Amino acid sequence: MIPIHDDNPTEKTPYVTYALIALCVWTFFWELSQVNRLEQVFYSLGVVPAVLFGEVMLAPEIAVVPPWVSIFSSMFLHGSWMHLLSNMLYLWIFGNNVEDAMGHGRFIIFYLLCGIAAALFQVLPDTGSTIPMIGASGAISGVLGAYLLLYPHATVLVAVPLGFFFYTARIPAGFVLVLWFLMQLLSSSFANQAGGVAFGAHVGGFLAGMVLIPLFREKRHPLYFFGMRF
Repeated sequence: MIPIHDDNPTEKTPYVTYALIALCVWTFFWELSQVNRLEQVFYSLGVVPAVLFGEVMLAPEIAVVPPWVSIFSSMFLHGSWMHLLSNMLYLWIFGNNVEDAMGHGRFIIFYLLCGIAAALFQVLPDTGSTIPMIGASGAISGVLGAYLLLYPHATVLVAVPLGFFFYTARIPAGFVLVLWFLMQLLSSSFANQAGGVAFGAHVGGFLAGMVLIPLFREKRHPLYFFGMRF
């Protein structure tokens, strides 16, 4: 199920969402210019759990940032066009409304905190791993968790692949996001910790977004939980 757009207008221009998308796209084009040393880039700027927790050290020539900075730099790296486009699609659809509900400055802090929580949720089960983690999906998962509590009744146009064709339907955002979260939770239970998609980061980011949104939203924006309004 691929989201295409929602029917949820905004009051503010989502400058931060636009800037995050632009920065991720710019960084990906920079990665393409580093194609001959891309593995080193991922180790230099991605989150390597064993490096983050001081169990191993990177070679001096690729240790370009302190380990804790890699939590932030990793949020702007992507491993492929599909990785980039899927993340930016979700940020484009859901980020503008979450930014609208909390304002530009608080949205930046919220986004980064969700990215930190996502990274820790992924790396803590195996702090000795030497596999670098990259991507904006953990922080974006936090945006999805916030959107779920803010706008569960908004409608999302989704495309459902059926063989060689796509069927489109308008579905409540709450259904789309809960289904997405359950898929990430199930996938994280069976994911190979040696590499691949960081499903644990998706789960951790989503939960962080749900926990943080009551603190970051403007009070005029209500929250909804199991049909109750807060």
